[in-house]
Amino acid sequence: MYMFKYVLKRIGLMIMTFCIIMLMCFVLIKLLPIPINVGLGVDKELVEANLRARGYYDPIMVQLFSYLKRIFTEGDFGIGVNMPGYVNQPVLDAFLTRLPPTVLINVYATIIGVPIGLGLGILAALKKNKWQDHTISTLVILLISVPSIVYAFLIQYIFCFRLQWFPLMMETGTDYFSWEMFRSMLPAVFSLCLGSIAGYARYTRAELTEVLTSEFMLLARTKGLTRGQATVRHALRNSMVPIFPMILSEFVAVLSGSMIIENIFSIPGVGMLYLTSIQVVDYDFFLLLSGFYTLVGLLAGIIVDISYGFIDPRIRMGAK
Repeated sequence: MYMFKYVLKRIGLMIMTFCIIMLMCFVLIKLLPIPINVGLGVDKELVEANLRARGYYDPIMVQLFSYLKRIFTEGDFGIGVNMPGYVNQPVLDAFLTRLPPTVLINVYATIIGVPIGLGLGILAALKKNKWQDHTISTLVILLISVPSIVYAFLIQYIFCFRLQWFPLMMETGTDYFSWEMFRSMLPAVFSLCLGSIAGYARYTRAELTEVLTSEFMLLARTKGLTRGQATVRHALRNSMVPIFPMILSEFVAVLSGSMIIENIFSIPGVGMLYLTSIQVVDYDFFLLLSGFYTLVGLLAGIIVDISYGFIDPRIRMGAK
């Protein structure tokens, strides 16, 4: 019952926070003028007529009411104005078309980064103050200190240009689960997961080292368990309580950081679309994509908090 009330309360706060953020974004972006920079083959007068029909030149509060009415009654999130290749086209269709590459590279980065990071952290904790620990700690410091954009350029130069193991850019098309498409995504995936690997390794080492020195571990050893049995049955299970929610939050961090990586490797995803919408000042694209990233961050916060109660039965979220 406590958990149910807590979840409802968090969802209510999430909706309120989301509405406040989007209201601020809407008002601030609408205060800017509407620059119409259409390219060749696009009728500027037609674009202006569509904008006028949609109420883009009305007062801000009237625009807000019309915008919400179109979303909830028609599922219409607006049309592209200055977005190259999407002028006068529905924003939602473009978003759904560009979403799969973004999701895939982040999922691949998580799948690759989590086991490697946890494995390095466990090894460093079990070999504390030995050469393995020092080597992993040095590598972790190096990976955390350098921005992922630097690794992206290094990977692109060494593995794509010099060694030619991977293509410089992502393959075109929509066959996302083919080998060639997966191979072309790997440079971007490696660029994203290197920082995550370092974070997982550092956090796992710190948590597992603390658990290994706890009194209940000494009790487990005195009962006859070997070091390996005590580590697997007790230490790892207890250390995973704070580590698992970190994996969820790290996924959101990777998703946010993928915007720059997508541009470097020409990934036709949401991140590139978002940055382009800011550069060309396309209101509807900016509002939809801002809402997407805001909602992902808020949902991740709720999932992380709730996951504590399911991972560790001793934790009762919302109880006094």
